[in-house]
Amino acid sequence: MKFTIRPMAAADRQRLVEVSLAADQLFERAGLRLPPDDPAAMLDRCSPVLVAGSPPVGLAALTVLDGNAHLEQISVHPDHGRRGVGSALLEAACAWARRLGHRWITLTTFRDLPWNAPWYARHGFTVLAESEWGPQLAAQWRAEAATGIAVVPRVVMRRALG
Repeated sequence: MKFTIRPMAAADRQRLVEVSLAADQLFERAGLRLPPDDPAAMLDRCSPVLVAGSPPVGLAALTVLDGNAHLEQISVHPDHGRRGVGSALLEAACAWARRLGHRWITLTTFRDLPWNAPWYARHGFTVLAESEWGPQLAAQWRAEAATGIAVVPRVVMRRALG
């Protein structure tokens, strides 16, 4: 599959909401009932949002927490899964963070789902002990927990960008 990674354009917004919601169905198929998601709000608060394809088939939404890049979400439409889209988005996100001088990129994810923590571990992420979280990352963790997302064990992970 050929695709390019680029910054989100305003015209991508509705399709990216659809991609995010479609990707959430993978959790339901795994037997998880997650709290309602608001992809539009996530697109508004994250910068940059990187997009794979035109029309979009995937996204990586980033922000900065505690002076480090933070990957809020990677979503790939299930019709385009297992074709390297997620890996390409992840590497583009890391390249963005590196260009801005970030030493680390962090994320929160489900510990045991194959396309979550194990997938990130294959891409160089390691579990980050709570004692190493900064105040903004800790607040992010608490905010996510308050939504009810911790239906199965979750972890914070980090990858060095040096």
